[in-house]
Amino acid sequence: MSASSYAIELRDLRKSFGRTEIIRGASLAVKPGERVAVIGPNGAGKSTLFNLMSGRFASTSGQVLLHGKRIDGLTPYEINRMGLSRSFQVSNLFTRLSVFENIRCSVLWSMGYKYSFWKFLAGLDDANQRTEEVLEMIKLDKRRDVQAMNLTYAEQRALEIGITIAGGASVILLDEPTAGMSKSETSNFVDLIREITVGKTLLTVEHDMGVVFGLADKIAVLVYGEIIAFDEPEAVRASAKVQEAYLGSAHAESPAPVGG
Repeated sequence: MSASSYAIELRDLRKSFGRTEIIRGASLAVKPGERVAVIGPNGAGKSTLFNLMSGRFASTSGQVLLHGKRIDGLTPYEINRMGLSRSFQVSNLFTRLSVFENIRCSVLWSMGYKYSFWKFLAGLDDANQRTEEVLEMIKLDKRRDVQAMNLTYAEQRALEIGITIAGGASVILLDEPTAGMSKSETSNFVDLIREITVGKTLLTVEHDMGVVFGLADKIAVLVYGEIIAFDEPEAVRASAKVQEAYLGSAHAESPAPVGG
């Protein structure tokens, strides 16, 4: 398969902070439409990997390709405009703006409006219609006029994902999207993620193995900055190499990723 056939590809990606190498030659190739969960012990470099893909960190060496085009070295906003968007572990919202206004901010940039002081937002029918569509997708249409600060935690996470997808990105990175949620909230949220990412490429860092095995088409296992396995969930679960990495690591969170 040619490079352009992949939605996102990492080639021998490396990142060092001073003398400490965090990402050590990570390679990964994700096809369009695949849902991939990135798992690994604490300190494995999962968030760093996302920061490299989204342009928040510059790589030390190696390449990141989005639909066959190199994006390593580009700024986050340039990468976003090429079709990759991400959410973060901690919600990053305009807390005093309404749900509708938060989504519309993302929509305006994606539709090319940028900064314009002579246009009334209420008159931007295409942007407002797209905002309404996203609100329905994330099930917050009935909360459209509520300030983001007054949403429940689960609703804030849903709003953040709405902002992430509002720009029409084809590749979505979600960093621990269900962290801090109750079991029922997590179940509902997984259903939401599955629904709104249909036809998109999804990479998610996730510690809840119920979420991983319920959502992912494939699992990438990152241990000490290297991807040691990339396969379908059952194959990863059965991998002796993965079991050894988790059970044999002093930093492993638990054997749950390979034991179910």
